[in-house]
Amino acid sequence: MKELNKILKTDAEMPLSRASVINIFQTASWMKDDISLTLKPFDISIEQFNVLRILRGQNGKAINLQDIQERMVSKMSNTTRLVDKLIKKNFVERKICPTNRRKVEISITNLGLSTLKTLDPIIDDTEHVMIKNLTHEELIQLNSLLLKLKNKTL
Repeated sequence: MKELNKILKTDAEMPLSRASVINIFQTASWMKDDISLTLKPFDISIEQFNVLRILRGQNGKAINLQDIQERMVSKMSNTTRLVDKLIKKNFVERKICPTNRRKVEISITNLGLSTLKTLDPIIDDTEHVMIKNLTHEELIQLNSLLLKLKNKTL
């Protein structure tokens, strides 16, 4: 608790629940900032990277905007805007479904796939540096506790 107070530059006592939530927020922000810095030279945001990985996971099959939105890590993302930016970068393409003209299908391009191939080891390295102070068992426990906070089980 003293370490957190030092980071927050406060001597004020706070309930353990508040300290825990602040610590989780601060850790998430630190991790997001590190990933963002890693992606910055490639002119890709975390959310755009997330969309590209979702599309790669489709194994060549197109997906609609709503399905992408449901799979996003950050549900606050404007998926249409993200896809538009990725289209301008030629990482994804949008097509009208031939059987239902009201349905728009999104798929990853070869450039998008090759960009992910370049980014994968770089992001892997960044993630490994972030978690280097935890053992395999601690990471399992951390994930289990985080899921428990969200009322889910591993």
